[in-house]
Amino acid sequence: MNKKISGIIKSLLLSYIVTLLILLLLSFLLLKFRLSENIISLGITLSYVISCFLGGNIAGRLFTLRRFLWGLLVGVIYFIFLALISLAVNHQLTSDITHFFTVLFMCALSGMLGGMLSSQK
Repeated sequence: MNKKISGIIKSLLLSYIVTLLILLLLSFLLLKFRLSENIISLGITLSYVISCFLGGNIAGRLFTLRRFLWGLLVGVIYFIFLALISLAVNHQLTSDITHFFTVLFMCALSGMLGGMLSSQK
């Protein structure tokens, strides 16, 4: 059980590091090129998908059975932390419930896809 928890934590840490790097890149591009709000929104959405995919992929590599479920779990936990941070900063989750569930499904499905497409060590 301890190996599983540490594997999930490693996958989540990788996901958040990738998110941080993508957001830093977006910040730099925004500063230099004054990108539109639509492009920034797309970049943030892509950071969710890429990060969850990579986290799910790492989880799938660490666990040999039911890799898609481990990837799904990473995507859902990633989203939960994201929602909790949003709640702490904004004192509300979101004003648009459709957006909330869209991001949840994107995180969960991209994590699951990462787990499904992972290969063994």
